Amino acid sequence: MKNILTTAIFHRQKQRCGAMLLKAALPLLLLACKHELTESPQSLMAETFYNTKAEVESAVFAIYLPLRPNTMPNYYATLECQSDYGYGRGSWAQMNEYQGLNDANTNRINPFWADFYVSIRNANFVIRNTPNGNAISETEKTMYIGEARFLRAFCYFHLVRNWGGVPLRTEQNLDVTDIPRSSKEDVYALILEDLANAETSLPDVAAQSGRPSKWTAKTLLADVYLELGRFPEARDKADEAIRSGKYALVPVSSTADYQKIYGPDVITTKEEIFYIKYTRQIEQGNYMLWITNHPSTGLFKAGGAYAIYSETTNPVYANWDNADFRKGLWTKVNIGLGPNSLVSSKYQDPQAISQRGAGTDLPVYRYSELLLLYAEAACRAGNAPTAEAMEALNKVHRRAYGYNPEAPSAADFNLADYDAQSFVDLVMKERGYEFQFEGKRWLELKRSGRAKEIIKAVKNITIADKNFLWPIPLSEMNYNKALDPAKDQNPGY
Repeated sequence: MKNILTTAIFHRQKQRCGAMLLKAALPLLLLACKHELTESPQSLMAETFYNTKAEVESAVFAIYLPLRPNTMPNYYATLECQSDYGYGRGSWAQMNEYQGLNDANTNRINPFWADFYVSIRNANFVIRNTPNGNAISETEKTMYIGEARFLRAFCYFHLVRNWGGVPLRTEQNLDVTDIPRSSKEDVYALILEDLANAETSLPDVAAQSGRPSKWTAKTLLADVYLELGRFPEARDKADEAIRSGKYALVPVSSTADYQKIYGPDVITTKEEIFYIKYTRQIEQGNYMLWITNHPSTGLFKAGGAYAIYSETTNPVYANWDNADFRKGLWTKVNIGLGPNSLVSSKYQDPQAISQRGAGTDLPVYRYSELLLLYAEAACRAGNAPTAEAMEALNKVHRRAYGYNPEAPSAADFNLADYDAQSFVDLVMKERGYEFQFEGKRWLELKRSGRAKEIIKAVKNITIADKNFLWPIPLSEMNYNKALDPAKDQNPGY
């Protein structure tokens, strides 16, 4: 449907669909009915579509659409299967064998590639066409282009970490079908260029919850620098975002209080840096709840596939301090694999109306990650932990035990007890507890170079080298004639 996301269509659909918005701060794109969310490349491609603020904003919203319904929840789940604490069940089981993907699981990851590239294409339209708008201010043009470049960098960051070098599709080659595979270095160069633009172009305060600010861009930039081993730059970018004063940890006094961070009725918090937003409407909700929950818990009204689980005997769980409230986000349930099975209760919505009708948002970056990112980068930059790095780590740790994150506590670690390596190990352990089911752990295991060591120690599995990259989809090989299947496919596939 032409111009499906314009303000006029939005208001017509709001009247037609009724009061769909249960979270006042969700991006406006959540307010359309399912059939109105069907993407319309023809209207996005038309240069005349980018003349007004409303038209450009609609085109920006189209960048988010490929990621929300299925890609990000399923992508997170696929990564979580390969964590040290997680196991896949049924068709997901092969993901945690660490031997590379079989045909079934190659089909599982192919849509991620496709949807990241659809988002990139939609971002490219905005970047190329917005400068020509004749009824939109230069300030607004700069802001929307910055948002598009942030989202393009976000997509390429996930592509390059899972597939290595990939074809670089930009606003400069939108009309070219056959694009050769670029090196990882070239992909990262574009990511850094996009984020340098975004951190100066995006607003100080995000236009809406679920959209980026300049501080979101700095957080992603810090994460990219950490991935690249550029530790002083990672430290400094994280420090800029921390010192902005925009963010704070949400205090908790029990495991149940973590729903103040993740709960389905939470609109936003001071902890939120960037989340994928959902609402409790059919086909507008978070599918991750279906993947992780078990029907017996009552935490997800639509049931649950419990496709990813853990075990009380898993060393990560077994060695976890019971006083840590985050451990309580696992629930012991017999799922037919014995009495020691655990399912995650991190994401819950007892009022969800369908498998894809949960109102729970999906975190991408939270303040706790910014603090732990800073802690690791600061230590690595100086080859020793600092008082500031330890304080950043302790804030996250205190909160997990119910203490005030901003005040010294009995749960604090002591700087004198750690050297550079043991401190980095401590940060990595804390990240493993803090970000379960947020799609972080497998990528961190790879980044640290310790994936083989840790998976062998925890699961007694030797990771095959081919498992570290996913195969470039056959559809891309067939479509893109600049790729040579013999030379450009990842090793082992």
